[in-house]
Amino acid sequence: MPAQLLDDPDLHTAQPTGYAKMTTEVSVPELAGPAAGDEDRRWEALVVLAALQFMLVLDATVVNIALPSIKRDLGFSQANLAWVVDAYLLVAGGFLLLGGRLADLFGRRRIFLAGAVAFALGSLASGLAQDQGTLIAARALQGTGEALAGPAALSIIAILFTDPKERAKALGIWGGLAGLAGVVGAVLSGVIVDVASWRWIFWVNLPVAAAVIIVAPRILRPDKRARDRGFDLIGAATATAGITALVYALLEASRDGWSSATTIGLLAGGATLLGTFLVVEARAQNPLVPLGFFALRRRSAASALMALTASALYAFFFLLTLYMQLVLHWSPLRTGFAMLPFGFAILVGIGASSKLVPRVGARPILVTGMSIAAGGFGLLTRLSVNAHYFSQEFPAMALVALGMGLTLVALIVSGVSEADEHDAGLASGTITTAQQVGGALGLAVLVSVATDRATGLLATGHSTGAAQLAGSHLAFGVGAGTLLGGAILSALLIGKFRPAPASTGTSNQDRQSIKP
Repeated sequence: MPAQLLDDPDLHTAQPTGYAKMTTEVSVPELAGPAAGDEDRRWEALVVLAALQFMLVLDATVVNIALPSIKRDLGFSQANLAWVVDAYLLVAGGFLLLGGRLADLFGRRRIFLAGAVAFALGSLASGLAQDQGTLIAARALQGTGEALAGPAALSIIAILFTDPKERAKALGIWGGLAGLAGVVGAVLSGVIVDVASWRWIFWVNLPVAAAVIIVAPRILRPDKRARDRGFDLIGAATATAGITALVYALLEASRDGWSSATTIGLLAGGATLLGTFLVVEARAQNPLVPLGFFALRRRSAASALMALTASALYAFFFLLTLYMQLVLHWSPLRTGFAMLPFGFAILVGIGASSKLVPRVGARPILVTGMSIAAGGFGLLTRLSVNAHYFSQEFPAMALVALGMGLTLVALIVSGVSEADEHDAGLASGTITTAQQVGGALGLAVLVSVATDRATGLLATGHSTGAAQLAGSHLAFGVGAGTLLGGAILSALLIGKFRPAPASTGTSNQDRQSIKP
């Protein structure tokens, strides 16, 4: 991993004209001057930013277990119930890239706060919803909040912490809280649904959101206006529509199969829109995404590897939860507590990665982390219908969590390490979009693999439990192969480690987003 920020000359190359008349003038934030006390306030800012990430991950986790209660109270059909999850995923996944670029153009604090407010309002409306349409619309508003706030927060971290060791530590804290939120959400959701109401799974977001909205303006600097530049409306529209169509296609594939007319049509439409986007960007005077942005191999490789990693991780949670509840017949609450060791193990991996990446580089950590996670997936292929938790599930879960903790920090560091104040939001939006799209792809592919296998065995007279288990075995095996492939690609595509220059303390660039 390069230990210093690198300047990509392609990002400063003038682009051919062609769509200049179809742009809208906006202002981009300029660097603020130095201020006393910034060294300590950077870590205060990190706490605020990580608190929002905690809230976003927590919400995504708690919703799934509450779906049966939501279905009963609001009269959802099985098909429409999927939109409680899909509305959020569709908007968040489709708008993340745009949200990251908006942070670069309009100011990171401004977009971060706008996203936090949108997520809070969506959470409030979700809990108050009395009909299906209101709940689905509120979930879409929550997704908009994540698409705006998530990349903005990550880009602020990338700008505040330029020293490789500090950046890795900051991203480790960021990832650690996200991992902790996932585990807390799994346990909390069962408790909330059992003792209160599903509405409280949305309302628990409000205290955290309120605290973030109140404290953030006291720590983060207001965005200053600088020079005007054009905003690529056509590029924004085609990119957002193309990614949204792709995510929608993957969601449909997980339900209706890859051969359905809807899935094929959405895949074709998404590919066409993304192809149009590339043509537009090559001709735009002020492109949404300069094509030179992806010329840096480390950045492009990190996004591709993030998609592979997320595809395995998302499928892991889905398939293991189904195994515990449908094969072992555990309650949601017991399933949530059974996942607690995953949270502790991923924190260990994240902590180790944040210390090791600045010393040895991202490549050996990625190879090691993906290989360890692949070993955990391999153990999952040996689960039985009467598995003993501590001898079968626990070791596999610990290996997957440890490997994922090592991998995720190294990927995020690689994805944003070469970003500067001009494209930190875009780099953050890209790596986050890769995670969302990769997760949707993993669910679509691996769940389809498991379902097809189980359906085939049921047709030949196998029991439901045995068929479900065999399907999961096959999907876990595919996940192991995916991660091993990722380890090989990491060795080939992620560059060698470069020693870090001596740190000179907090730079003027670091201070741009924090108040004295």
